[in-house]
Amino acid sequence: MTEINFCKVIRRHMGLDASTLRNALDAIAAQEPRFAGALQAAGYPEPRSRPTGYTTLLRTIVGQQVSVAAAASVWAKLEAHLGENIPADRLIAAEFDDLRACGLSRQKQGYARSLCEMVASGALDLDALPDDDEAAVAQLTQIKGIGRWSAEVYLLFAEGRPDIWPAGDLAVQAGLHKILDLPERPAEKATRTLADPWRPHRGSVAIFTWHVYNNPAL
Repeated sequence: MTEINFCKVIRRHMGLDASTLRNALDAIAAQEPRFAGALQAAGYPEPRSRPTGYTTLLRTIVGQQVSVAAAASVWAKLEAHLGENIPADRLIAAEFDDLRACGLSRQKQGYARSLCEMVASGALDLDALPDDDEAAVAQLTQIKGIGRWSAEVYLLFAEGRPDIWPAGDLAVQAGLHKILDLPERPAEKATRTLADPWRPHRGSVAIFTWHVYNNPAL
């Protein structure tokens, strides 16, 4: 492995750290006064990171459209039945009724099996996703149940890609509404357009929009 590729692997396993977030947000604040005001009022967000790999994507599938507590319960039952971190080959071999008893619906079983089969067959190598963000999103969304938002969140939180911008996220839109003091919450297309000047720091801005969205002071 070359030194450059090794550095890419290390970066992607670190996520966006506090220093990266601070430097990126300071750069945006320097060019956008409304952003600077929101940053002064809300402060810097905490870093968000998740492990890279199959388990994080499987957790995403398990957690879709259920509460955090419900997802944790299903995950605990799956691990008790299939083993720690739920090995892909064991999930593929599991009986439908056994997985349903753990709380995994028919639809989610289909999604989970899609992920497991792609990983087990080598069709998806999560350690070698394309460097191009759009190409990486396209590869991840080949997994049933993993849409653009899930792919973008994985690339941002697990791989720490600095310019990921999940414009379809309602909290990102609502946070941007507050930061820029817009008359209404922007739609996805407008959210993408508004963020164009913030390249290549849009990942840090996304984390800040979630921070602002959850801040009652703004």
